[in-house]
Amino acid sequence: MGANDLKMNPDPAEFRPPTRRRSLFYSVKFFVFCHSLLQLAQLLVSGYMKSSISTIERRYGFNSQKSGLLASFNEVGNTILIVFVSFLGSRVHRPRCIAGGALLACLASLIMSLPHFLGGMYQYTDSIKSSGVNSSSLCHSESPVSTSSSNQSCSGKQGGAHQEVYPLLLMGQLLLGIGAVPIQPFGISYIDDHASRKNSPLYLGILLAVTSIGPAFGFISGSLMLRFYVDFDKLSKDQIELNHKDLRWVGAWWLGFLVASGLLFLAALPYLFFPRSIPKEEEDEDVESTLDCKQQLQQTDSETSLLQFLKSFPRIALRTLRSPIYLLVVLAQVNLAALLSGLATFMSKFIERQFTQTVSFSIMMIGGVCIPLAVLGTVLGGVLMRRLSLSVGGASKLCTAAILLCILSSTPLLFIGCSTQTVAEVFPQGAGCRCPTEAFNPVCGSDGVEFRSPCHAGCSNVQIDASNKPTNYTECECVGGLGLASPGTCGSGCSNLLFPFVALLGVTSFIASFSQTPSVMMILRTVPAEDKSFAVGVQYMLFRVLGE
Repeated sequence: MGANDLKMNPDPAEFRPPTRRRSLFYSVKFFVFCHSLLQLAQLLVSGYMKSSISTIERRYGFNSQKSGLLASFNEVGNTILIVFVSFLGSRVHRPRCIAGGALLACLASLIMSLPHFLGGMYQYTDSIKSSGVNSSSLCHSESPVSTSSSNQSCSGKQGGAHQEVYPLLLMGQLLLGIGAVPIQPFGISYIDDHASRKNSPLYLGILLAVTSIGPAFGFISGSLMLRFYVDFDKLSKDQIELNHKDLRWVGAWWLGFLVASGLLFLAALPYLFFPRSIPKEEEDEDVESTLDCKQQLQQTDSETSLLQFLKSFPRIALRTLRSPIYLLVVLAQVNLAALLSGLATFMSKFIERQFTQTVSFSIMMIGGVCIPLAVLGTVLGGVLMRRLSLSVGGASKLCTAAILLCILSSTPLLFIGCSTQTVAEVFPQGAGCRCPTEAFNPVCGSDGVEFRSPCHAGCSNVQIDASNKPTNYTECECVGGLGLASPGTCGSGCSNLLFPFVALLGVTSFIASFSQTPSVMMILRTVPAEDKSFAVGVQYMLFRVLGE
């Protein structure tokens, strides 16, 4: 009888396979760590893309419509596939699917950097090459004036090259979106399936915080990379005439994509060694029974035919979408995402233009202030959920309070801004000058009016310093008063409002992020366990379609 009892109730610690007991790949904590690193690398790419968008615009001459489409094109492949892939849920080997998505994102990031290596060097207009009177940047009424010699010889080639660059960048963004499809839904559901009910909010809070840190690292990386000249790998330091404060400066936008590609490859490797299922934290004392249940689930899933699998899709979709709590939470998140998406993409450009700041400084304000505060709010939201053991009702109250405070803190931002700068007409040629249409070298007239180039201001002479840099343009027929113009824009005159603006923006980010972890936990607690991946996938699909 005693022998039978031993056979029927074996000691889990005694019969547990040694590899499972010692291997890190059977620990949900280690999975959270690995997934945090992967999310960090994957979202670094999207954050870096947003931080570099104005630089890519300047480098390849894209307008805001094209750059906006480029910044959001990764959502196309993601939106098309995320619902179906998420429907697979626990029916597939989730860690290996995540690894495949990460490797595809690695390839996409590599493709994003290719235009720099396949195209020629950056050519800018209005360079001062001699004593100034014969400079191409000045007004010449007797004959048509073209751009600098390098531009004149390469303008045709550049036009063709730029036409090829845009589809290549779009393809990279498309693959990046497809690669991201399994990462977040499968990661969140895998963690919630194997973490204890008490620790799950904390783990997901950490994961969502890292989701915010990734773009922050992208913005900070952009701020650092864009301080290097775009062609620093092709030119010596002495051959680089511009500095990062020059409006014609283009930074090394491609460098961050190479770094991110390597990080994604390294982050993908551990997922090849995670099993399909691991012991649940709160059931450590009965590991074998847990594993047996998982094996039975796998066997049942494998016996389900593809036709039966596809037939169950409408039923599961209807069951998920008929949950009122799920729908309300997702719609609230979509509205918040719609607000934050536009801010994340163009806020650095807004700060650059509105408050007359450099590209790298504008990016640093977003990546170094606003996003870290959002990360802090996300972590605190998860800690608060765990400490108070909030139910679905308590989580909804926390989300509501956070959003109301967010509205109050963001309202003053509507009234902080600068008056529109006085800019001279762009297309009419002043003083009979024949100016190159590509010219962009802004100057500020002594009368406070800004012109797109010295030629458009009617300037016929220039004063240069010992390093052959222009200090003043003179004899400017379109400038009132003394007829002088200085290099650079006139500025907005309200740079003092920058720090109050960024401070309020940071506070708003901190408060809004409090709702992230509670809202995700509400979704996971109001849908059946087998539908978690699908519910998260539908959530992110709606984010892509309506929110971003």
